Amino acid sequence: MATLTVNQRELTMTNLDRELWPDDGLLKHDLIRYYIETAPFLLPHLRRRPLVVQRFPEGIERPGFYQKSVPAGAPPWLQTCPVRHSEGKVTDYIVAGSMETLAWLGNHSCLELHPWLSSVNSLDSPDYVVFDLDPMERTNFSHICIIAVAIKKLLKEINLQAYPKLSGATGLQIYLPVVPRYSYRQARDFAENICRCVHRIYPEITTLERKIERRGGKLYLDYLQNGRGKTLAAPYSPRPLPGAPVSLPLTWTEVAGEAVRPGDFTIKNIAGRLRRQGDLFAPVLDNKQVLPPAR
Repeated sequence: MATLTVNQRELTMTNLDRELWPDDGLLKHDLIRYYIETAPFLLPHLRRRPLVVQRFPEGIERPGFYQKSVPAGAPPWLQTCPVRHSEGKVTDYIVAGSMETLAWLGNHSCLELHPWLSSVNSLDSPDYVVFDLDPMERTNFSHICIIAVAIKKLLKEINLQAYPKLSGATGLQIYLPVVPRYSYRQARDFAENICRCVHRIYPEITTLERKIERRGGKLYLDYLQNGRGKTLAAPYSPRPLPGAPVSLPLTWTEVAGEAVRPGDFTIKNIAGRLRRQGDLFAPVLDNKQVLPPAR
């Protein structure tokens, strides 16, 4: 064991030499260092949001698990948020609002960070409408970029601005920041309408079919992520995949030109990009927009 002092809090660190990404030689202490170094970029997208984490105590080559509730033995200073779900169960979620919380999560081998789309102040009203573009066997990254730009153009036609990011796996996600006055149902209905418009334009490469076996290998336009308690990987969250890729905000120029592809940026090389470009996703925190009236 070792101790690490972060913001005057002393944390006990364990098994720092455990391999989390064995083929890449990345250890638990590499993950903790990554979280501390990227905290100024990562924390704004986690603060005041219930957090779901995916833990891999034995590294990505062994099964991981999702965790919603605060584990036993968590430090008393950890910020939490009790959430009552429809079935009556109350879950005490972690809220990651500090660098020491990130270090603590790293010590628990939390390789994926999934914040809610709504904040603790308005749990039933999301801050974002999201579009999740999932490739299938008959689609590729070029198709994803074409469809992402099509969504951007449709939103621009109704005076809305959206922001893209790589999922960190093979897909791409688009965030439309909105004022937290809409229900999740309204957010989902709006996203569905946009997705149906895109599907009418590109029926040969997109699908709205929920069942995988019926998608025909086409790009799935997932609007159902707009649901209470549903989550996406946070901007800059690592992913439990070979190479340790991260969920990476992009510019629309990069999307249109396919200039950055999945896996290009990882916990090992993202620091230079952040120094050069800063947080490209910062506007989603402030540019809260009003949706047009439903027709």
